[in-house]
Amino acid sequence: MDLDLSPADLAFRDEVRAFLADALTPELRLAARRTTSVFTDKTTSLAWQRILNARGWAAPSWPAEYGGPGWTDMQRHIFAAECAREGAPGLAPMGLRMVGPVIMRYGSPTQKAELLPRILSGEDYWCQGYSEPGAGSDLAALRLSAVRDGDDYVLNGSKIWTTHAHWANRMFCLVRTRTGGKPQQGITFLLLDMATRGITVRPIITLAGDHEVNQVFFEDARVPASGRLGDENDGWTVAKHLLEFERGGGGAAGLRVSLERLVAMAVAEASDAGDRLLDDRAFRAKLGEVAVAIDAAEMTELRVQASLAVGEAPGPASSMLKTQTTELMQRIDTLALEALGAYAAVDQPEARAPGVNADFVGPEHGLTTTARYLNDRAGSIYGGSNEIQRNIMAKVVLGL
Repeated sequence: MDLDLSPADLAFRDEVRAFLADALTPELRLAARRTTSVFTDKTTSLAWQRILNARGWAAPSWPAEYGGPGWTDMQRHIFAAECAREGAPGLAPMGLRMVGPVIMRYGSPTQKAELLPRILSGEDYWCQGYSEPGAGSDLAALRLSAVRDGDDYVLNGSKIWTTHAHWANRMFCLVRTRTGGKPQQGITFLLLDMATRGITVRPIITLAGDHEVNQVFFEDARVPASGRLGDENDGWTVAKHLLEFERGGGGAAGLRVSLERLVAMAVAEASDAGDRLLDDRAFRAKLGEVAVAIDAAEMTELRVQASLAVGEAPGPASSMLKTQTTELMQRIDTLALEALGAYAAVDQPEARAPGVNADFVGPEHGLTTTARYLNDRAGSIYGGSNEIQRNIMAKVVLGL
C-alpha cells in the first residue's frame, strides 16, 4: 500500500483542515477534551454529526449511493487523523459504523430506504443488544428468547452493558429463536424500537462514575418480524459481519493524539529528581515504546481499510487491530497516571460535565486522567474480549 500522499490527497487534507478550523466551535472542542470515554455524550455527538452531515461527511466509510462521501481508504484515514488532531468529538458508532453497514449488506430495500437516512441525520440513535449476563464474549450462549407469534416476535430476557441505551430510540439485537442444535444456529438479528411496551432500561454506573452503560429488560415485548435482518436463525452470520466493523474502526490517529497529550504532561510535570519528567530516561523509553507500537497499529489499520476499500471483509486483521489499539490505550492511560502523580487521586466529575464551568483541583491536563484510565479498563473486554480475539488470531491466522 502506497502511503505517500498524492497531490489529490494533499488537496483533500487541506480541504478537511479548512473545514475543521471553521466548523469546530470552542464548545465542541472543550466537550471533546473533557470526554473520559470512547463514547461522547449524545448532545455533543449529535451536534457535531449534524454539522458533518450537512457537509456530507457524517459517514466516511459509506458509499455515495447511501448518502456517504464515497471516499477512498486514504481519504478516510486522512479525515480520521485530522479530526483527531483538531480534537473533534467522536460520533456514536452504533449506527454509523456498526448497524449501518450491516443494513446495507442484509437489509431489504424498504429497510435501507427507511433506516439509513435516519442514521445519517441522527434522527435514530442506536444501541447494541448483544451481551447478556453469562453471555458476553461467549455470545453464542445468549438466552434472550424470541418466540414467533403472528407478525411479531415476543421477547423475554435481558441485555447488559448496553451503551447509551438510556438515550437510544433504536436497538439492533441478537435473540434466540431456536434452542436445539448448535447454539450459533438458533440466533436471529432484530432491529427494534426502544419505546416498545415491555422494554425497561436500568442504569449501571461504572467504576469511573459514568452512566454510559445499562441493563435492558424485556418482558413480553412484541417486536415486528419486519425488523429482522437476514433469515431467522441465521443472525450469527449477520453478527459476525457487524463485529468486523466494530473491531476494525480507526483508532491509531486518536492514540497518536493521546500520546502527544501525554508528552505535553511529561513536559509540565516534574520527575523525582526535580527535572522535567520528559527528561527522565526511563519515562522517555516508555514513551518511545508506545510510539513504535502506534506506528504498528496504524499499519494494521491501513490494511483493514484497504480490504474494505476493495469490498473485502477485514477478517482476522480486525481482531489484531482491536487488541492492539485497546491495549495501547490502556498503556497510555497508565503512563498518564504515573505522570500526574498525587493529583491522580482527585475525583471531580462535576468539573468534567458538558457545559459546566466549574473550578477544579490540580492542572487541567489531570482533570480527566483518572476517569479515563478507569473507563478504558473495559477496552480489552468490550467488542469481544482480547482473550477471545487472540483465540480468533490463533485459529484463523496460525491454524492452531
